[in-house]
Amino acid sequence: MSGVDDLPGWAALIVSLLLILGSSIVLIGALGLLRLPTFYQRMHGPAITITLGAGCLLIASMVFFTVGQSRLVIHEVIISGFLLMTAPVVSMLIMRAAVYRDLRARKAESGATDGGVYTIGEEEVNSPAPGER
Repeated sequence: MSGVDDLPGWAALIVSLLLILGSSIVLIGALGLLRLPTFYQRMHGPAITITLGAGCLLIASMVFFTVGQSRLVIHEVIISGFLLMTAPVVSMLIMRAAVYRDLRARKAESGATDGGVYTIGEEEVNSPAPGER
């Protein structure tokens, strides 16, 4: 089997549904990145949807090549595992770096203090940041 023309109908249906579902999820994440107002809210769109959307695309690829080559193709499992392990960690590190940056710059309006976990005292907000003295 060499291409899409030789793919059975049931496999073509599964692959096309997974591709449509995965690309829709990735599109929703991209729209969230564009539409949400603060950096911390923008991080949620891509961070959450990349794993589910990319997972659907990788499963579609697995089905396509497994049926097309008449043998089990599992390269995508390794990619999925790597993606599931690294995407949440990278998102968390980016958000922690942004919180650290905003706290160092004493930006109370940035959203770093919204949850009440981090606080900036009133005297710290009015005083200049380190290096601006």
